[in-house]
Amino acid sequence: MTKLDNVIRAGLFWLVSAGNPFLVRIMVPVVMNWSGGKDSCMALYKTLQSGEWSVQALMTTFQLDVQTDVDRVSHHEVPSSLMKAQAESLGLRLDEIYLPDLPEREEYEGIMRKALNLWSDYGIRNAIFGDIFLEDLRKHREDNLSMAGWAAHFPLWKQDTWSLAREFIGLGFKAIVVSVDGEKLGPDYCGRSYDESFLSDLPEGVDPCGEHGEFHTFVYDGPMFQKPVLFRPLETKTRNYQWEGKSQDFHYLVLEAN
Repeated sequence: MTKLDNVIRAGLFWLVSAGNPFLVRIMVPVVMNWSGGKDSCMALYKTLQSGEWSVQALMTTFQLDVQTDVDRVSHHEVPSSLMKAQAESLGLRLDEIYLPDLPEREEYEGIMRKALNLWSDYGIRNAIFGDIFLEDLRKHREDNLSMAGWAAHFPLWKQDTWSLAREFIGLGFKAIVVSVDGEKLGPDYCGRSYDESFLSDLPEGVDPCGEHGEFHTFVYDGPMFQKPVLFRPLETKTRNYQWEGKSQDFHYLVLEAN
């Protein structure tokens, strides 16, 4: 394989400047850490708007729901069928990473490093994240990626979450609340549209972007979508997560592709 082949496979685009035909700009290939929710969606939107990056894939982790035998996004509980439909509407490849139920940290990090190494073979060593202000989470991501020779980028970093929430809504994105932390919000918040009414009903102390994990969303339409992602809500359930000795109940909305 020639060097040119490697460049093409990595997804580098040469853009000739209108003012100087010899001036070449390279868009750097990148993968998007993707949950299907509003923050990763806004991070993708700003990444594409910047003109600096060529998004090669949406990288999503799934775990098997043993009760329904369906692979779902961790904590969001959105089924893989809807995530595939979402990626298709966005016109992007979905890189599906499957995790065992309740993996230990070392096991999880090993699986993720293997996934990154596969992309490294194509010359890609940059990842985009939708984190906003959690310093420890950012450091954790940066440290893990640096061990694999990668760099992490955070287009939403330190932006005001109220402004971000209203920007998301104002741009015309459509999202539904799919899961909530049982200690912060009741199950009746599941299934609500992520809109001004939802924001105004949030209890004091709950971040409007759910940056502390208070709630999660699924984006099904908006500026980047070729068509709405059709789904059908079924029922609200409760699931207990255990991670590093901690136990936490989440209420989540069961969705299926329509």
